[in-house]
Amino acid sequence: MPASSAPPPRLLVVEDDHDIAHLLSHSLGRAGFAVDLLRSGAEVLPAVRRSLPDLVLLDLMLPGLDGLEVCRTLRGDPRTAAVPIIMLTARAEESDRIVGLELGADDYITKPFSPNEVVARVRALLRRAHRASPPGLLRFGPLTVDVDRHTVSLDGGEVRLTAKEFLLLQYLLEHRGRVLSRDLLLSDVWGYSYTGGTRTVDVHVRRLREKLPLLAEGLITVKQFGYKLTEP
Repeated sequence: MPASSAPPPRLLVVEDDHDIAHLLSHSLGRAGFAVDLLRSGAEVLPAVRRSLPDLVLLDLMLPGLDGLEVCRTLRGDPRTAAVPIIMLTARAEESDRIVGLELGADDYITKPFSPNEVVARVRALLRRAHRASPPGLLRFGPLTVDVDRHTVSLDGGEVRLTAKEFLLLQYLLEHRGRVLSRDLLLSDVWGYSYTGGTRTVDVHVRRLREKLPLLAEGLITVKQFGYKLTEP
């Protein structure tokens, strides 16, 4: 009997430019991904709720509902909060990247881009979102992280984190007591030289502090270097 193989990761590409959409679909398809294409922001939420994709590539400037609003809505819905999101945009200003990250995007790619770079970014994000982790629970005071189930609870209540927020929290808990530089966090959690720079780390740390208030004191900022998680 032939061995069964897992289906390819399914990507949802939301891009209204026909040529760019075709390029992404062709490049990602050749790389082994199953690709669904949408052309407007209004189509995203119904499509995602019907069938949850493994990752969303989301153009910032979309007709009707723009990419930022789509990202905000996906992150605000418990059913879609953990879906990895990569934003695509022709606007390269740092402020635009930061807004996207603050709304919950896991990565940010500016146009024009290399199709090979997009494939590499997608693979890196999927690998970190779904990578096998050692079994067990990580605890930090009333905070519990179930690595196997990919869940976070605080005082018994579930806390919704994005894929990247979860991996960052897991890394901090596994290296508590150590001073971790922004460059180290960027390398080990994001896994490549991220074009947004180390400000990306600061944005994600701030979001973790907002969602998990006990980190406001326990996660210490080491000036001009990085962060250190102290015991509660």
